[in-house]
Amino acid sequence: MSTHIGARPGDIAPTVLLPGDPLRARWIAETFLDDARCYSEVRGMYGFTGTWHGRPVSVQGSGMGQPSMAIYVNELFTDYDVQSVVRVGSCGAVTEDVGIRDVIIASGACTDSSMNRIAFHGIDYAPVADFGLLRGAVEAAEARQDGSPFHVGLIFSSDSFYAARPELLGEMVKYGVLAVEMEASALYTLAAKHRRRALAICTVSDHIVTGEETTSQEREQTFGEMIEIALTAALG
Repeated sequence: MSTHIGARPGDIAPTVLLPGDPLRARWIAETFLDDARCYSEVRGMYGFTGTWHGRPVSVQGSGMGQPSMAIYVNELFTDYDVQSVVRVGSCGAVTEDVGIRDVIIASGACTDSSMNRIAFHGIDYAPVADFGLLRGAVEAAEARQDGSPFHVGLIFSSDSFYAARPELLGEMVKYGVLAVEMEASALYTLAAKHRRRALAICTVSDHIVTGEETTSQEREQTFGEMIEIALTAALG
């Protein structure tokens, strides 16, 4: 058993969806998976394994921020031999080109975190998504019949939810950043280190420019479109 997940060998599938919110993990398992069973409740960070169209898949909560997420991803890769991780989270739009509830498929992730600077001795490593998962997610989004809007591009993984200098986001927008969240950069870096596959798909839960926002219940239970895209990209 790993320190923070505590699942037994074989409890976790090779493919894992990774929401930050453990209650969203439970909702995903109950809504989208067949025969889902809980394999971990350590620290209230639920993990479930079930099947989707007959294919095994797990859902693991990871908490907020890169340090918390990195704990779970490290253990998933090293202790449970997970091969693919798809983050399914929320983000804040930073440009009017993106609307509330739009889906963003992150091709790469900028960051203000020092985690990579420490690891790479000050060099600015550029963390990017696995191309196979990225392509699969784009194809899944394009194939949806409802024509829901989605975007592919850069996101910004911030270490601070309440930023000390929010005006700096404006500079990121000039260089193509679509939204801000708190986990993808470390996820992509860890996947590269362990030679695994990773992708971040986020739903816009609040809009920093317009002030629009969703409720906590909506963030927990109504972002089904990105879940379907993630499952199709990883397992379809």
